[in-house]
Amino acid sequence: MVDLPATLGSRGGQASAAAMHATVEGLEAVTVHVRDIQKARRFYGEVLGLKELQFDGAVGRAVFAIPGATATLRMHLYDPQEGGREPGTVSGIVFSHHDPAAACSEIAKRGGAVTDPPHTIHPPGFTSTLAVIADPDGNEFVLRSPLTPTK
Repeated sequence: MVDLPATLGSRGGQASAAAMHATVEGLEAVTVHVRDIQKARRFYGEVLGLKELQFDGAVGRAVFAIPGATATLRMHLYDPQEGGREPGTVSGIVFSHHDPAAACSEIAKRGGAVTDPPHTIHPPGFTSTLAVIADPDGNEFVLRSPLTPTK
């Protein structure tokens, strides 16, 4: 188990951080639901250039490697009976690239959708460039450069 930083859990009613242990030890995979597995495979494989690790056409499921990560990106056909998020409702997943503008240009050339063009952001003490891209179902992903300290 991993100890949480002492600054967590110090508010009233919460257990002290010294007594708390992380209940999550890593990230195995991110899963998105899709409506058309072949369109999704084309987007993630040909447009984003991710390596497909597995495909099961009988159940409409695919798994892609994420460069620089041990976690995988998984997708499968959405079944309303299983619950979870509907296709096109995923957001907040952040991919990295040293040059999001160049990456977005290539994504657009390959037929992908850039829903928020590259722009510079300035979180306190840092600068970064980010953009938002979307798969054929409308699931959105942030593409961001590493944070660079400002001088």
